Amino acid sequence: MSREHVMQGSAIAHPNVALVKYWGKRPARGNLPAMGSLSLTLGFLSTRTTVRFDPAGGQDALTLNGRRNSRDLKRMQDCLAPLRRRAGESGSATAESRNDFPTGAGLASSASGMAAMALAGASALGLTEDPALVGRAAMAGSGSAPRSLHGGFVLLSIDPEGNWSCASLLSPEEWPLKVVVAVTQAGPKQTDSRSGMELTRRTSPFYKAWLASQSADLEDARRAVAQRDFGRLAELSEGNCLRMHAAAMGASPPLVYFNGATVECLHRIKTLAHDNRPVFFTVDAGPQVKAVCLPDVLDEVCDALGQVSGVRQVLSGDLGGGARLITG
Repeated sequence: MSREHVMQGSAIAHPNVALVKYWGKRPARGNLPAMGSLSLTLGFLSTRTTVRFDPAGGQDALTLNGRRNSRDLKRMQDCLAPLRRRAGESGSATAESRNDFPTGAGLASSASGMAAMALAGASALGLTEDPALVGRAAMAGSGSAPRSLHGGFVLLSIDPEGNWSCASLLSPEEWPLKVVVAVTQAGPKQTDSRSGMELTRRTSPFYKAWLASQSADLEDARRAVAQRDFGRLAELSEGNCLRMHAAAMGASPPLVYFNGATVECLHRIKTLAHDNRPVFFTVDAGPQVKAVCLPDVLDEVCDALGQVSGVRQVLSGDLGGGARLITG
């Protein structure tokens, strides 16, 4: 495919929080998760990304939040590689990405970042009519990024042979839950998710048990979403979250993503639930706590978490839609 001018595309994507999580990759299968997952797309946080391809050549470059970023350049290149192969594009690629929430801190910035990267890159190369290709590009950058291409409640399914698909189960309007994020640490976490997953897979004696529990959790959670069964979804999500962190804590050396404020937030949410408030917690690989609740208790949950010592910021809002193209 012959091109002589710079090609550009821009997209916005939202991070997601997994209720049934994945933690671990499939050996020798690139960046493919070892298991499926179910998530919520967060409409109140976002990543905006612009990708440019220059047929004249030069070096690839990534700018993140206004600063040149060499650490994540390989991840960007992995994401764009399927698109470049399809388009026969051999020139250079540059990307500018910006998050409106803490980056690398356990708030799924890699998911929204790679989803926006894949869609923006596809737009620049005229490949947006192939959603499967966009999904593969997002997956190459981040195992959770395909979920951020979709809105609402999202299921990522993977069969034993490694074939996968990703789709929304319910739109944000079909079950309009709210999410509250208690930010307990603004900076990046000490161990990134990809490194933490591999350490857990190799060294944790609990990893096989974690894998074995996933299929049943995923099917039960899918059923709970279909039935709008908040109580059952709460039970499944909290249990799945704690089992993931138990597997990580069992690694050598142990991976402890919680801090003191994280634990206190969990206790505060459990107290609210004990007092018949419809709310439950989940925590990804990081110290930030996400509380999922029904709309009528949103303010109460925000107030309760905002009073916890060590909570730096409370963010809250609605579920969001999938990634979309924007004017750069």
